Parts: sequence; C-alpha cells; structure tokens
Amino acid sequence: MKETFNRNESHGYGGFRLNTGSTVNPMSAWRKVAILCGCVFTVISACAQPSAAWTLVWSDEFAQADGSAPDPAKWVYDLGATGWGNNELQYYTSRTNNARIENGQLVIEARKESHQGSDYTSARLKTQGKASWTYGRIEARIKLPRGQGIWPAFWMLGTNIPTAPWPKCGEIDIMENIGKEPGIVHGTVHGPGYAGGAQGMGGSYSLPGGGVFADDFHVYAVEWTTNQIKWFVDGSQYFSVTSASLPSGGKWVFTQPQFILLNLAVGGNWPGYPDGTTVLPQRMTVDYVRVYAPSNVAARVEHAPTNQEPGKPGMVH
Repeated sequence: MKETFNRNESHGYGGFRLNTGSTVNPMSAWRKVAILCGCVFTVISACAQPSAAWTLVWSDEFAQADGSAPDPAKWVYDLGATGWGNNELQYYTSRTNNARIENGQLVIEARKESHQGSDYTSARLKTQGKASWTYGRIEARIKLPRGQGIWPAFWMLGTNIPTAPWPKCGEIDIMENIGKEPGIVHGTVHGPGYAGGAQGMGGSYSLPGGGVFADDFHVYAVEWTTNQIKWFVDGSQYFSVTSASLPSGGKWVFTQPQFILLNLAVGGNWPGYPDGTTVLPQRMTVDYVRVYAPSNVAARVEHAPTNQEPGKPGMVH
C-alpha cells in the first residue's frame, strides 16, 4: 500500500458558518455540522478526525449559494496560461465556469474549450494575501477527477516566495494525483537541494483493494511541526520527513508561514497529456478545507504578500 520515493492579524476561529440567506443544500450543511461535532456518517469512508491535540483555527465549509464564486475574503486566483513551469495546457481563469460553489462544496472544473489561445481552462485558488500558517494540521476532504493527463493538487507555498524564489520558499504537496494512477496519491516536499521531478522528498499511498480515488471523497492531510511533516489519507499516516532526513546539502526551510493552493491542471511533464480516453469536463470537488493549530500553541492566522510570480520555471505546479 505504501511506497517511498525521492521524487497577525487573526481571522479568529474559522468554524462552520451556516448562511441561511443562501441556497445551501441543507443536508450538506448539516452533515458538516455533524462532522464538526465528531459524529460519523456513512458518507465518510473512514474516521479521519484530528485528535484533541489540535484546535480548529480556520476553515472554509463552502456554505454559500449555488453558482457563487469562492469566498473572496478567503481565496484569490492565479490566472493565465504560462505552462506553470511544467508545460501544462490549461488557462487558469476566475470564471464560475471553472470554480464555483455547488451543494455546499467547491467545484474546480477543467474544461476543453478555446480560451485566450488555450484549448483547456481550469482554476487555481490560493489563500495568499488572505491567510497563511506556520505549523499545524492542514486537511481537505476532496473527491478527485479522473482521466489521462488530469492533475489535481492540494498544496502549500511559502509566503516569502517574492523574495525567496522557488524552491527556497519551500513547497508542501499535501496531495497530488495523476490520472494514469487512479488509485495512488503522492505527498512531497520541495526545498533547496531537493526540488523538482525525482528530487523532491516524498511518498505515495495506494487505496487498498484496487480502489479508485475518483469514486469517493477522501480526507488528505499533513501535520506540520517544527522539524517534521507527516502525511495522511483518511487518518492513516503513510509518510513523514524530518529536517534530519534531507539529502546532503538540503536545507530545511519549513519554519516560515505558508499559504494553501487548490488547482486542477491539464497535462504536464509528469502526468502526460490528455488522449482519446480522456473525458472532459472533469471536476475536483472539495467538501471543506480546515486548518488546525497545536492546542498548546497560541493560534495565528497570518497575512501574506500577494505578489507571487506565477509559473516560475521549475515550480512543480
């Protein structure tokens, strides 16, 4: 099942907000309330709730009207078609065609369509300039898309990227999947001396029994402490990296705030490209994103600069 490879101004408590003025699906909303209370429903494939060692400090439950854009108080967009350092094909937009709320969930949709000189569109959301964190448990419940050339990711970058270009800023890939591996997800870190392609430090997790991640929701998480990062799927740890486990000459840069990104790429050096078997549109559906702080540490939600340069050469996404 498991394989290893080298490859403040606080926003306050971010708990569930029931927006009674919108057309939120009530079953979805109350299901999330129950999850936050620790109840387990049959729609959850495994118990993946964090222990009492963690305190919720920020979340987006996507409790908004159907068809609305993601909350602009929490998310901004990367835009354009630069190849994003990986020869990707999509043009990232801020349109609700590509990122919207449906049934109390975030839908990021990759589409085959001509737009601004590109043949595909999608979306890449980030909390940069809205919120960032140093240490904690960062998790999301996601149903992945499927198909050759499709590349969903849930990841983080250092807020110092404008002055410490990738990989000096550090990158934590909480979850990546490539369509040709429907039952495998990857977790990786990239930093100085261990960045890009096969150089990143990471591990992979395979669903038991030949399961496919696109068939259901799963909880993807990291627990990030001073000198260690651990990766989980549905509460099961499958990989960890420490400052002591870096290759010779590698530098541990995971001591600074990082912001969250969610994106759905089409094509690229790693996943390859869509072919005749690829069905579009494809959706990455996010039920929630939650950030927890260690219960014995004062929680902070930090503001970050907004002038990230998109598509820096060599950046993994």
